[in-house]
Amino acid sequence: MSQQWLLNCGNNLVSLAVILLFATNLACVSSSQIDVDADLKHMLSRCQKKDNEDFNECMRQVLNDLRAYFTTGVPDYNIKPFDPHRCSFVELRRGDSQGLGSFRLILRNVSEFGWARSEVTKFYADPEDQRIVYAQYFPEKSLEGEYEFVAKMLGTEMNRKGHWNLTLYDYSQTTSVRRIGDPGSLIKVHVEVDRIGGMELHIENLLQGQPLNQLADGVINSMWQLGLPFIKPMINELVSSAFTDIFNESFRHFPLEKFLST
Repeated sequence: MSQQWLLNCGNNLVSLAVILLFATNLACVSSSQIDVDADLKHMLSRCQKKDNEDFNECMRQVLNDLRAYFTTGVPDYNIKPFDPHRCSFVELRRGDSQGLGSFRLILRNVSEFGWARSEVTKFYADPEDQRIVYAQYFPEKSLEGEYEFVAKMLGTEMNRKGHWNLTLYDYSQTTSVRRIGDPGSLIKVHVEVDRIGGMELHIENLLQGQPLNQLADGVINSMWQLGLPFIKPMINELVSSAFTDIFNESFRHFPLEKFLST
């Protein structure tokens, strides 16, 4: 397809591509606003001149070319660094408090490391659905923060809180980014875990007493593969919720039209 067609799709295909370019931790290092703008124009023109067949591969290459800048952010456009990526609050609920059982998990002040070493392995743009999908591989990703866990089962309550940390090895995920409406409207993100090659998890105060906590860590880290099919949907929900908030905060009102002019 022609370059004109791509420009006409600026409200969907290119808009989402630029959002993704930043959302996967675009952080152009610059000493001035002019340097940032020049970099953005250069990167967009690099892929806009491609036809539809080459656009996806061009965007994949651009994202990977920018890995060295993922730790700095773009302060001029209020885009925060993603390595470490930070999330102040995310919540997960399951069950019915009036039924057999329920639980509530809150994660606070979460920091995530490893984006600068990640690689985008696939990129796909769907202009009709205003959606882009990309696959990403992390040789190592680590997270840490505080948790609060409240559960009720058959009339028995459990309340725990403390620090937690998690390291994932040989890890990959697929992320879908979709704009709901015109430019400036909400962005919806869904993250799907594809593979976890290895995992180390520590949860403070999960059980009463340090020996029991060490035992719990050992059980979790030796048997997590068995429980993954059951907890994977909850992981997907937690991560998707966190990234939806972050993408909207940083990229919803990004002045895309400034960089689409010819």
